[in-house]
Amino acid sequence: MAGKLIIFSAPSGSGKSTIINYLLTQNLNLAFSISATSRPPRGTEQNGVEYFFLTPEEFRQRIANDEFLEYEEVYADRFYGTLKAQVEKQLAAGQNVIFDVDVVGGCNIKKFYGERALSVFIQPPSVEELRRRLNGRGTDTPEVIESRIAKAEFELGYAGKFDVIIVNDELEKAKADALKVITDFLNK
Repeated sequence: MAGKLIIFSAPSGSGKSTIINYLLTQNLNLAFSISATSRPPRGTEQNGVEYFFLTPEEFRQRIANDEFLEYEEVYADRFYGTLKAQVEKQLAAGQNVIFDVDVVGGCNIKKFYGERALSVFIQPPSVEELRRRLNGRGTDTPEVIESRIAKAEFELGYAGKFDVIIVNDELEKAKADALKVITDFLNK
């Protein structure tokens, strides 16, 4: 049986990655969507495992050929995107494909797949709490944090376009809520 799609989007610091990693440990037959990028591999990254590594020219050609569900040019010549053929291959293998994408990409994937996809928005309890979490990570400069907060305020405007909004004010509850929503969707 063909798999289904689960799309996660959230502002940075909302706990999305933690929730996704938790869901991947549950018995849900979830497989990460393998994205394409035009950046070079880092460390031990392998083509077709962490990413599909393309040159900027190859990426542009695939955009022109309408091969992406969604893509973004993050910096000049630095692209990230989701190839339709890869997702179809995973779905045909019976995997439930999970996506960790920005809000625009999440909306595009949902629009393309309709009822086969569940879109989930992980929302922080407040912008102030998000700022506290980002500061608590200790990984970003104050300028980077403020830029992430500005982006988060933009992304929060998209929450209503998602099928489900889970407010992560208490991580264990948010994980349980996500598990229930995903399980119900997969069992439909």
